Amino acid sequence: MENIDIAIITGSKSDLNLIQETVNILKKFGLSYSLNIASAHRTTEHLKQCIQCALSSGVKVFIAIAGMSAALPGVIASQTILPVIGVPIDRKSLSGLDSLFSMVQMPEGVPVATVALGKTGAVNAAILAVQIIAIIKDDLREKLKAYKMKIAQEVVKEDLKLQQYGFDKYLEGLTK
Repeated sequence: MENIDIAIITGSKSDLNLIQETVNILKKFGLSYSLNIASAHRTTEHLKQCIQCALSSGVKVFIAIAGMSAALPGVIASQTILPVIGVPIDRKSLSGLDSLFSMVQMPEGVPVATVALGKTGAVNAAILAVQIIAIIKDDLREKLKAYKMKIAQEVVKEDLKLQQYGFDKYLEGLTK
């Protein structure tokens, strides 16, 4: 693949449904991406090939989605000077805290920008990647401003409903 903006790498096929959130945001902003499954522990050579392929394709940002020991983002960060965004998976065991702690305790000189657990993290990783690339792309910066304005307007719209209907009726409307 040529000229990809973002390389998404996950450690397991079970994470693909979560990655859909990331992909939806990237598509919304018109960014190209690659997607690979590679384990930091079980497929180290394959992971290195995925990283090299992305680098050869002009990637600007890596997004690594991993659970449990969550070594994947750190391994990617050790192989490149480009930004790496880690998304910790909120698994049943330890509620994802093991993944989160693994990602935020990177050694000095090997940074991983870690976002929230699970779905929120998958969305925020995409937004952060867009923000990074928007530094050099004016058109993307304008799309990002419009997106942020839209989500702000949605909050204000909900507040207006709350003020209009009051707490009890507003909650009733949410459950319908």
